[in-house]
Amino acid sequence: MAEFAKKQHVVVVDDDLDTQDLISAYFKPRGFIVTCFADAETAMKASLTKGQTWDVLLTDLRLPKMSGVEFTIKMKSTLPNLPIILITTSKSAEVAVEAIQKGAYDFIVKPIHFPQLQISVERALHLKALHGDINELRERVKSASTNQTKIIGRSPKFLKALDIAQRVASSTANIFISGESGTGKEIFAKFIHRESKHSKGPFVAINCSAIPENLLESELFGHAKGAFTGAQDKKIGLFEEAENGTLFLDEVGDLSLPLQAKLLRVLQEKKIKRVGENQYRSINCRIISATHKELVGEIKEGRFREDLFFRLNVIPIHIPPLRERPEDLLPLAESFLRKLALENGSPARSFSKEAIKFIMENPWRGNVRELENTVERAVVLSTTPEISLENIIPLSTGLEDTVQQSKDLSVNNFTVNYNSQLPTLDEVIHKYVQFAVDKNNGARDKTAKEIGIDRKTLYKKLKIEHSEALQQ
Repeated sequence: MAEFAKKQHVVVVDDDLDTQDLISAYFKPRGFIVTCFADAETAMKASLTKGQTWDVLLTDLRLPKMSGVEFTIKMKSTLPNLPIILITTSKSAEVAVEAIQKGAYDFIVKPIHFPQLQISVERALHLKALHGDINELRERVKSASTNQTKIIGRSPKFLKALDIAQRVASSTANIFISGESGTGKEIFAKFIHRESKHSKGPFVAINCSAIPENLLESELFGHAKGAFTGAQDKKIGLFEEAENGTLFLDEVGDLSLPLQAKLLRVLQEKKIKRVGENQYRSINCRIISATHKELVGEIKEGRFREDLFFRLNVIPIHIPPLRERPEDLLPLAESFLRKLALENGSPARSFSKEAIKFIMENPWRGNVRELENTVERAVVLSTTPEISLENIIPLSTGLEDTVQQSKDLSVNNFTVNYNSQLPTLDEVIHKYVQFAVDKNNGARDKTAKEIGIDRKTLYKKLKIEHSEALQQ
């Protein structure tokens, strides 16, 4: 017999006492628990309280008061994962086939050939175990998927932002989310979409700083065939893709002034015009925008339209940086640990006291994104259920040490290694920009501001591919 982790429970429903005795005598010595019933009604009543402990059901096709087919249908409705094996005569084989079509697993013809019955029972038990594993995996994957957009936080400032999001989600007003890079602005946007009347429609997101300006208009509004060089087919823009759903405009503060004017017109008229077309198309989508920039300052400097700001900023939500949310550090880290351990097949299940202390004391300049990346790397490196300090600290203190050392550096200390050939100017610029990014612990927005270039130019100098930039 196959080996199972626990004793398997076989239930027999047959009004023939001799058949009950024979089956019991065969399976009990082989380590099975056997329970017998003389009729279907009694078995069904018992299943209401004890059915979850049953592993396989053997039932005669001919039962008093209720047919085996009817019994099978009723049992499958209450215990859908319970394998049912029918016991029948050769004359009733066609009825047994009908019962299999109704949900029975297999049938055995009398007189019972017990080795054959044993094989059928083993296969049924393995099938039940397999279904259980599949269902468990589905639930775990579903849980992990849900956690991707689950908002975790209990600090007062964070709960205030979450409360606003919950209260305005059902409205149609435009929402403006502000906060530093990595604080989870897109997660908030997805939460609002999920709780809104647009939840059945698509959630479409675009990072306005990651796409070159000459392509961004086409991405947003679409274009006609032949509208420009390379436009070999017509393209539907993101406003149309988000029909009856939500369009999330991330880093809207990086839009050029001409595109800001076109976006303002769309918000006012609820219509878009594809590039290269004269026809206007009505749109119906909820607009959520976000930026890490201080737009009031951008307006004063003439880099952002005040009228567009008022259109976007109907409902403002500010997400505080992680350094202002110490109560959220450990819950976030533990949530990332559960999700990432499942995704990576890691044994990691908890943090050591030293690792927790480090998590609570680290400044997390990259906010939630930096915390998640740190936990992911620690999960991948860990070979034990408990993540130790050494699995986390080299990943972050290495950066901290770099930053600390670079505080004492000036541009005069910046060097470029070369042998016999001088580097090109582009290579020197790339090296300098990378040096500046390292100095700021990977904070690209801050780096761009410090060295006097915009975010798009920074991406270009770092030679970041378009697909990578989209993930920022």
